Amino acid sequence: MTKFPYEDRFPVNRTLPDHGRPRAEVLAELHAMAKEEDATWETGRCSGTMYCGDHEHYDFMNEAFGLFAHVNVLQRDMCPSATKFEAEILAMALDLFHADAVAGGEPAGLVTTGGTGSILHAVLAYREQAAARGVTRPNFVKPETGHPAFDKACHLFGIELRTAPTDPDTTLVDVAAMADLVDDDTIAILGSAGNYPYGTIDPIEQLGELAQSRGVGLHVDACLGGFILPFGQELGVADIPLFDFRVPGVTTISADTHKYGYAFKGSSTLLFRDKELRNGQYFFMSGWTGGKYMSPGIEGSRSGGLIAATWAAMVQLGRDGYRRYAEAIFSTAAQMMDAVRSHPELRIMGRPTFCFSFTSDEFDIYHVNDFMRERGWRFNGQQYPNAIHMAVTRPQTQPGVADAFAADLAEAVAYAREHRDEAPFTAAIYGGVAGGLTDEADDLIRSVMADLLDKQAAIPS
Repeated sequence: MTKFPYEDRFPVNRTLPDHGRPRAEVLAELHAMAKEEDATWETGRCSGTMYCGDHEHYDFMNEAFGLFAHVNVLQRDMCPSATKFEAEILAMALDLFHADAVAGGEPAGLVTTGGTGSILHAVLAYREQAAARGVTRPNFVKPETGHPAFDKACHLFGIELRTAPTDPDTTLVDVAAMADLVDDDTIAILGSAGNYPYGTIDPIEQLGELAQSRGVGLHVDACLGGFILPFGQELGVADIPLFDFRVPGVTTISADTHKYGYAFKGSSTLLFRDKELRNGQYFFMSGWTGGKYMSPGIEGSRSGGLIAATWAAMVQLGRDGYRRYAEAIFSTAAQMMDAVRSHPELRIMGRPTFCFSFTSDEFDIYHVNDFMRERGWRFNGQQYPNAIHMAVTRPQTQPGVADAFAADLAEAVAYAREHRDEAPFTAAIYGGVAGGLTDEADDLIRSVMADLLDKQAAIPS
């Protein structure tokens, strides 16, 4: 069976140690792992994942995080700073997505622990709103490119999920097909800005018209593009359509501060056109012996460190800092897409901006990925059809990275032509492209599960 990661170098803790280890020894182990693992993305050859890549920025946020890491934001009387941080994060996000265009409502928001957290809370809010008007068999309609977190939310909250097809050429949702799926029990529909597989932006204005005409909510999933697309619009560097609260019918927006907002992982925002929708998801229990319990979201205790670090990142960068980074990212993405287009065997999916996906009608695109992996590139994989995508982030804007991509891609295309009659080694897995480490990961999971089952069997019934 495959060994645990680092088993040959560091102790493996299968049980809680009887005696603690010196702090210096523990920190030395952590430093060694962090340095080696950072090296895998510092080259700029990793799609997405590390959106900032600036260690000085990380050090700055670490200091902000450390000041409040031990604080529980539930205790607002002891840490009123959490109210300041959270309120200002939401105010800045609402401003970015043009909540000033809202008439007749009171925009509000929620800071969550990530994109999935924002999506879960949005779907829950729509379910509760629909239940208040008597809907007992709720359904939610999303494009097939919509993030699986919506499937998860519907599964967890007992909501029927309906999936609308996308146009294979544009990669955008078929609005007419989505309209056919909407009925009196539909709580909301979804459009992405942009979608994860292809980075393309659904026709939000058309979806807004549909939502208004049918009296349903419209959630815009801007978890990926939320903190870069607005600056692309300001710069005019890409053809980015309206997708925010300027579109009538948009009722909620999710946008991840831990992506192009350059905050630490575990940070996202969920924004509401009107706080009445947000307030519907609040949980109250007034008769508990431990006191009156009230919660604005699913989570209970939260560390003040993440909220403080997110706030610090946003106010330190400011609009000009975000705009400057966005300009470099859009420019680099355009250069890399030009490299793809220079090969007639390759085809870019739809009309992307900062995140692009490409496939081939001549050979399995995973042959290209096989070769690029050997050169240190780590892409994200798609299927139906097979494709690979590159979410361009700040590490790719380093000098020479786009040129290296073009040079390696040229050799990869030649390799793919040569091996077109063979099966590729890699395949599509969300968050990456599975390959050589898959068996090791499977073995590790099996090992851990076997240990847990053995321990469970040993417990007297």
